Amino acid sequence: MKEFDFEKSLKELEDTVNLLEKGDMTVDESISAFEKGVKLSKDCAKYLENAKQKIITLTEAESEENND
Repeated sequence: MKEFDFEKSLKELEDTVNLLEKGDMTVDESISAFEKGVKLSKDCAKYLENAKQKIITLTEAESEENND
């Protein structure tokens, strides 16, 4: 399984949103683009949540070391 590329996925999400905002796609194309955007949004949110948890874990470990 390949590693998730947050920056690439975020750019792809931005491009998808821009295409949807133009409004020149068919209904089927719009639905497909919207589904893609939802998936990208969820993937990016999951990545950020994992990053947040890592930071919390590291911060708590650092804090515990300083209290010893």
